[in-house]
Amino acid sequence: MLASEKKALYRFLTIYLISTISLFLVASYIFYNSAKEHLIRQQKEILKREAQTIETKLRELHKSNKKVLLYPNSSVVESAIFDLDKNYIFGSFKNRVSLDNLDKSRLNSIIQIEPYYLGAAYLLVSKKIDKEPIIKLQHSLIFFMIIAVAIFLFLGYFLGKLFIKPLKEAIEQKNHFIQDATHELNTPISIILTNIELIEVFNKCKDAKEELKRVEIASKTLSRIYDDLTYINFHHKVSKSIKKLDISKLLKQRVEYFYALAKAKHLEVNLEIKEQVYLNIDKNDAIRLIDNLISNAIKYNRHNGVINIYLDKNKFVVSDSGIGINKKDLAKITDRFKRANSSEGGFGIGLNIVSLVAKEYNFKLNITSTLNKGTEVTILW
Repeated sequence: MLASEKKALYRFLTIYLISTISLFLVASYIFYNSAKEHLIRQQKEILKREAQTIETKLRELHKSNKKVLLYPNSSVVESAIFDLDKNYIFGSFKNRVSLDNLDKSRLNSIIQIEPYYLGAAYLLVSKKIDKEPIIKLQHSLIFFMIIAVAIFLFLGYFLGKLFIKPLKEAIEQKNHFIQDATHELNTPISIILTNIELIEVFNKCKDAKEELKRVEIASKTLSRIYDDLTYINFHHKVSKSIKKLDISKLLKQRVEYFYALAKAKHLEVNLEIKEQVYLNIDKNDAIRLIDNLISNAIKYNRHNGVINIYLDKNKFVVSDSGIGINKKDLAKITDRFKRANSSEGGFGIGLNIVSLVAKEYNFKLNITSTLNKGTEVTILW
């Protein structure tokens, strides 16, 4: 992973985890307080029931004729009774307690007794808070948070990879483009320089025709690369002159233009061009359409292969006997920088330019191919 990709991934993960965990902590805090209050309420209900039980027993003692009265102790809670002035009368507490200074670490319930059974006006029922269910709740929440953070981290990493995937693809395309541009430009430039040197050295004693032919091929390659890159970057800004154009005549000229390239690869070019096929199209766009299809048919063909070029008033077809295109690549073969085969070089922009021109003039583009047998491109107008 490149430094820029790591940087983007770390930024995404940081923002994602901070925001997600913060929201989760707030939700967990609210849930914890709610659950804790529920547990406390359950304990208070127990306290309330015990208070009612003790009050009933006090009423029964008050009405009884027994000489010895036993205070109704409870195994669940501690209790005490107070007079009207809140003075302590009796209770089950080890130490005397006051109604005005109650222990806040305990659950306390004060009930007013009317009429005053056994002279008591107030009944205090108290119980230590059972912290065990609260501690269990805390442990469960902590465990759940650890699991949740692990899940958030995993999901964040997965989402982060999806997030940076377009960036990664763009960087890879840029790197491939630079590498391909270096290779594509270096080859014809080297051919031109080498053959110019040969012409200078051997011009006086040897026919320079072959060297000049190589220079011509390399120069045309450079020119085509320049035209394609210019169109890709500036085709929306270039002014166009759309007029009735003789495509039959232009196609013959472009076939002648590529004659040296086809001959260098020993290709057989079969032409079936109907005369007087006219289209309303910008000449430069027509040239780009024709050139890219013929160029690809040459580049991706086999040595001693065949190119068939057909033109009539309804369609333009270029087929070859080359390496072909895999079926899984056909759907995206017209995407910019998409190459089904990297062994032959190129930028992956030829068919993209063809598709752009076809789309601009509402032509229908159809590409069929069989791997290791060849490709056929049809333009319907």
